[in-house]
Amino acid sequence: MQKNLLLAAFAAALFSGNVFAQDISGTWQQIDDKTGAAKAIIKINQETNNTFTGKIIKVTPRPGYTPRETCNNCPAPYTNQPILGMEILKGLKHVSGTNNYEKGRVIDPLAGKVYDAKVRLNATGKRLTLRAYMGISTLGRSQTWIRLD
Repeated sequence: MQKNLLLAAFAAALFSGNVFAQDISGTWQQIDDKTGAAKAIIKINQETNNTFTGKIIKVTPRPGYTPRETCNNCPAPYTNQPILGMEILKGLKHVSGTNNYEKGRVIDPLAGKVYDAKVRLNATGKRLTLRAYMGISTLGRSQTWIRLD
């Protein structure tokens, strides 16, 4: 009886997502940390080397804003690259036993700056917080992304 109860508890935890970290692969709405407006839709994929990359698949129109078409003052290999289709997030690695992903790089195509990046997926798997920083995480900025799929 007790064995069945433990098995049932394990199965319930497994299906609720509390035993194993959820995957960040999928489609995400990027939210501007300054304005709260939607900026772009990002598709995150897991690569064969078990890192995660994110590509802009749609730029979200915003009132009073003309979207830029190419990467502004970006370093190689991003120089003058179209923003739509650009791989802005790369190299994220899952931290075993957590909902954290670290050691990534993210580019801001509007500012032309490349930052270190880490991500934390919330418990429901519906939101992630991307932290972009240079050197020290406490000196960075965070954005919330909302899962679309």
